[in-house]
Amino acid sequence: MFIDTHAHLNLKDYKDDADGVIKRALENDVWMINAGVDFETSKKAIEIAEKFPGVYAAVGFHPNNSKEEFNYLTIKELALNPKVVAIGETGLDYYRIKGDEVENKNKQKEIFKKQIELAFELKKPLIIHCRDAHDDLSKILKSYFLNLKPGLSGVLHSFSGNIEQAGKYRKMGFKIAFNGIITFSRDYDEVILKTPIEDILIETDCPFLTPVPHRGKRNEPLYVIEVAKKLAEIKTMSLEKIGEQTTKNAKELFGI
Repeated sequence: MFIDTHAHLNLKDYKDDADGVIKRALENDVWMINAGVDFETSKKAIEIAEKFPGVYAAVGFHPNNSKEEFNYLTIKELALNPKVVAIGETGLDYYRIKGDEVENKNKQKEIFKKQIELAFELKKPLIIHCRDAHDDLSKILKSYFLNLKPGLSGVLHSFSGNIEQAGKYRKMGFKIAFNGIITFSRDYDEVILKTPIEDILIETDCPFLTPVPHRGKRNEPLYVIEVAKKLAEIKTMSLEKIGEQTTKNAKELFGI
């Protein structure tokens, strides 16, 4: 069994065949968590989760949507649904910010902090997106960790940092998630080797980042098995062990 801990079947890419994609995964013992990126996609993630056993939802605001209005109470209401297992996807993304753009960065930080507080209030883990912003992200998490310990937990989804950064996040109780990127880039081999399997999750981030050998196609939860295969290769472990341990990690973190 495998759990795709980060999917987006709530996006328009699957408007015509989401049910079929989900059934194909479930038939092959792949469960999934669909993450919201704003109010509408969070709501859609819940609607999908309510239709299928083995399918769960996360609700939150992606940092690239920071120009939209974030309503704490509205997201909280969604998060109270029993199929919601996390707050996210949230975090910081400076990739498209030109120059300083302090106002944009500050808005992202403000919305991220509100979602940390919501996760703490509801005792749910965070699903964190970070791109070109690890220094600021680490400072924020460290501050909350020192104040809220042991109530802060979650995962760094689609991890893009280095070994040192992974270690810092792990010390604060966060898991590190890898996806299809590791099947076509060797940039994270060392991070994978030095991260205990007990701290690793697998994901697809579908419809994006399709793994080898499916590059060029739309990604889907079933392909998380290819991520597990690459992990097994890098860590010289059996595919069965990778599936067993990453599933255990996901179930414990998300309470499923």
